[in-house]
Formats: sequence, C-alpha cells, structure tokens
Amino acid sequence: MPMNATYTHPEPYSSFVAVGDSFTEGMSDGLPDGSYRGWADLLAARLAARTTGFRYANLAVRGKLIAQIADEQAHQAAAMGADLVTLVGGLNDVLRPKCDVDLVCARLAEAADRLAPSCRQLVLMRSPGRRGPVLERFRPRMEQLFGFVDELAERHGALVVDLFGADVLGDPRLWAEDRLHLDAEGHRRVAEAVWQALGYPAESDWRAPLPPATRPGWAARRAADARFAREHLGPWIGRRLTGRSSGDGRPPKRAELLPYEALS
Repeated sequence: MPMNATYTHPEPYSSFVAVGDSFTEGMSDGLPDGSYRGWADLLAARLAARTTGFRYANLAVRGKLIAQIADEQAHQAAAMGADLVTLVGGLNDVLRPKCDVDLVCARLAEAADRLAPSCRQLVLMRSPGRRGPVLERFRPRMEQLFGFVDELAERHGALVVDLFGADVLGDPRLWAEDRLHLDAEGHRRVAEAVWQALGYPAESDWRAPLPPATRPGWAARRAADARFAREHLGPWIGRRLTGRSSGDGRPPKRAELLPYEALS
C-alpha cells in the first residue's frame, strides 16, 4: 500500500470528510473559545487554499468506539461522496481492559468497505502512541490493529500515514496534560504528514525530533502525576465504571459537507 509521498502535484481535492474519534475531532489542540482545531481542520484549511469552493465535513466525536464509527459515521460520510475521506478508529477499543481485537478489525473493515467506493482517495492511519508504560502494555493490540490497517489499504488502494512509526510523535512533549491526546504542535505535524502522503510538497519535516529534553525534578514529576490523576485519570475511570463516554450526546464536529469559508 502507498505509504510515502511522491510530490507529483496531485489533482486538487474539492471536498474532504473526516471520520473518527477524539483524535480526528482535534483534542487537545485548544482554541481561545474552548473548542478544538486539530489536524483535520488544519489539513482542510490547506486544501481549501488550493481549490475554490472546497467543502469540508468532520463527523468525528470524542470517545467513539469503532462500532459506533462504523454504524453512525461511515454511512453518512459515504453518502456525501467527497473526493477525500480519512478514517481513523479503533484505538479507544484497544486501550480498554478487555478487547476483542479481531472484532475491532472486522468493524474497521466494515467502515472502510463502505467508504472506499464512495471517494477518490481513502486515507487510513497508524495512530500515534505516547511513550510510556501504557503504550508498552497495549503495544501488542495496537500492532495487531495497525497490521490490519495495512491489509485494508492493500484491499482498497488506500494511503496509510504511519504516525505510530514516527519516533517524534511518541515524545511526551507533543502530548497534552491528559496524556491521551496530541497538543497543538502534535496536530500540526499530523496535518503535515497527511499533506505529504497526499503528494503535496513538504512545508516542514514532521518527523524532525525535538531538542534534547531537560528532565523535570522529582517534585515537579510527582505534582504532574497528581494533577493528571485528579483531572484526567479519575474522571476517565468514572466513565468506564458507569458505562458513560465523553462523547455521549455530543453531535459531530461539522455534520454537513459545506463550503470551507462558511465554517471558518
């Protein structure tokens, strides 16, 4: 499957639909009004600058599992008939204590099978992972899922953007305080990675490592751990115990395929 950009001046895309969970919604690339931007919005802005009348929809909702993405977003996205569709999902499933990865792959395949015939280019991703004990615990599941992403790409002629294999996107400094979502710079790099995978000339090296890190002192690390447990881990555990999701009752980010200017 294609995984590297060729920079051959591709035919412009006139429309783009993004499908997925919090990663595609844009958490935690926060804006002053409290909303989120994220890599999909950044990519849409760059594509819109090249094409008059460019249209964009983002159906992603935080917390969604792959079955919900397949059932609630894939059909809607396919009906829009966009030139470009991105599909990223399944990571929320594999990070849960119990997970049938084969079933996750099957539902991801359902979504891809529905979306691929509806668009000119389907883009899949190997999602990034923050370096640390959580990543190592779930690495076998993630690698199984991402191996299946490669198979789907072969089946559908989709592009794969390998974020998981990029060392820099594992750097904790590119992740928000919740340790689950990329920060603004992380999302900017993802947008650049997709841009290059689509064949556009590089505007920056999204794989470039960060400067050497200065390790915080013991007290600072403990304070950060306590804040993380209080503000993020505790609420996450509470939602798991009660069967709730951060996306319950939340509408898609941009539910209609509209001219980009109307959404800016």
